[in-house]
Amino acid sequence: MAERTPVLRVDPDEFPERVLVMGDPARAELAADHLDGVRLLGRFREYVTFGGRHEGMEVAVSSHGVGAPGAAITFEELSRAGAKRIIRTGTCGGLKAEVEDGDLVIVTGAIREDGVTSAMVPPSFPAAASVDVVAALRRACAGAGRQAHEGVVLTHSLFYPGEVLGGDLELWHRAGAVAVEMECAALFVSGALNSLETGAVLAVDGNPLHGEKVYDPHRTVVYEAVEAMIGIGLDALVDG
Repeated sequence: MAERTPVLRVDPDEFPERVLVMGDPARAELAADHLDGVRLLGRFREYVTFGGRHEGMEVAVSSHGVGAPGAAITFEELSRAGAKRIIRTGTCGGLKAEVEDGDLVIVTGAIREDGVTSAMVPPSFPAAASVDVVAALRRACAGAGRQAHEGVVLTHSLFYPGEVLGGDLELWHRAGAVAVEMECAALFVSGALNSLETGAVLAVDGNPLHGEKVYDPHRTVVYEAVEAMIGIGLDALVDG
């Protein structure tokens, strides 16, 4: 029997190859409610992992906390446990006028302002989602009857980057970034280093460029988008 991983506390001998990840442990529990035969695989700090079946395939859902450095621990240990495909389902802020609350975003790549991947690979190394996973997410969105924006996101190490000197959201908006979030770059770089298939679908919970005075993710339109996102992520996870 293999030893449990140090942080996620999961057993590689009983771990599935396909994993849905998200920041919030409560969202991991929500995703686990979609699975058949759900069981707890590991729990430590903000990291909680469940196993179960979706469409007859063994999968796992795992929380990685907030921010790329902690999330990178999850991605590395999932790889060591035997994961082959990882899809992130999280929230994001829109960076285009047409990206509104409750929308979904399929991520094709990430700008590496994350605070950890610079210690993993040189600055010129790209953070790109896997082509097959992007295609699976497109099919899952179509199957769910949901439209989704698609493109590169800004993975930023600051949660409130517009509130400090040097905030650069407007710059990345002009460069064409679709949304801002905190973990995709770490997932894609970790996936490249570990030969994993990776991707992400995100739910929009605000747009910092709309001049919003108060950030409030606790609204029905966001909850409904998160629920749809989880179903789409699970469907894409078992596609192919």
